[in-house]
Amino acid sequence: MIKKIIVFLIVRTRKKVLEEIWMEDYIKLGMKVGKNCSIQPDVLFDYSHCWLIRIGNNVTIAPQAYLLAHDASTKQLIGYTKVGDVIIEDNVFIGARAIIMPAVTIGKNSIVAAGSVVTKSIPDNSVAAGNPAKVICTIEEYIEKTKLNQKTSPIYDYDYTLGGEITDQKRDQMFEELKNRIGFVK
Repeated sequence: MIKKIIVFLIVRTRKKVLEEIWMEDYIKLGMKVGKNCSIQPDVLFDYSHCWLIRIGNNVTIAPQAYLLAHDASTKQLIGYTKVGDVIIEDNVFIGARAIIMPAVTIGKNSIVAAGSVVTKSIPDNSVAAGNPAKVICTIEEYIEKTKLNQKTSPIYDYDYTLGGEITDQKRDQMFEELKNRIGFVK
């Protein structure tokens, strides 16, 4: 029984220590991060090779995205692990739970959709999605399509956000208006 308690405490402590890796720790190890970046909770950077990761300015990385600079799938087969740089250029958005693999560059002004697995570089001004991720349109096409959608979709102001202290009535209204459709909030 005591052994089980000790193992439990070790596992919980180790988990807590792993969760406590801060951006400064990655930067001290050589990872580069530009200015005005928004890196959301639970983004995983490849700790073992983080010096191979470069993030430009004005980059947003949504929750639980992975940036991997190594791939150990070859370790047992040939005795070596594949490694490669990960470059996220300026003005990029990476969606939630996207995975960026080694030797990949995400070009300037690009979007990687949530859940995408990026195994090859994405050119500038592109929207990429899927597994494996493929370019699905240009940023210009995406903006045009979004503006057309906006014309027929509900639009909400700041009062419909947590920062705007949304009321129960507005939450219910928003829920009803957005059943099976997209809206936009300022």
